Amino acid sequence: MLRNALVTAGLLGALATPALADTYTVDKQHTEAGFQVRHLLTKVRGTFRDVSGSIAWDKADPARSTVEFHLKTASVDTGVEQRDNHLRSQDFFWAEKYPEIVFKSTEVTGKLLGNGQYDLKIRGDLTLHGVTRQIVIPVKVTVTGNDLRAVGEFSIDRSDFKVKATSAFHGMVRVRNTVKFTFDIVGHRI
Repeated sequence: MLRNALVTAGLLGALATPALADTYTVDKQHTEAGFQVRHLLTKVRGTFRDVSGSIAWDKADPARSTVEFHLKTASVDTGVEQRDNHLRSQDFFWAEKYPEIVFKSTEVTGKLLGNGQYDLKIRGDLTLHGVTRQIVIPVKVTVTGNDLRAVGEFSIDRSDFKVKATSAFHGMVRVRNTVKFTFDIVGHRI
């Protein structure tokens, strides 16, 4: 009788099926997320000090895994306060209006390399400056015990995200369109 009630309610399958994925949360102290953009003569590099997110990792079938990350735009740090303030402004990240850069996966593909190491491509929606675009990020993932580490990089054309600034410091420095993002994310199973 109880079984029939659970089947009717659609709950028996949910109770009988073990969780497919382990959940990992981002370790903010050991995670690095940064960017690099070229000027005509030099590169500007920065990091985001406030990174959060979670990974639902299915070791049996990584294709069923999901990823979500958030970078607080006000936490940008290049080591130069005047530059950081300019990057937080309306010309670039516009931290007041767009407080986060968000990535949410829609598809994971790849292969096991061995010893808990995976070579993956993660397709998902990147939201920056109020614009969402689908991108593909190549990622190396290593799972050891209760820890997961994901390392990779990807580039975007900032004009695709309506970041229109073409120069910095009152037109004195020309900024290129391509921005490269890098990450070394550490997560712990909860």
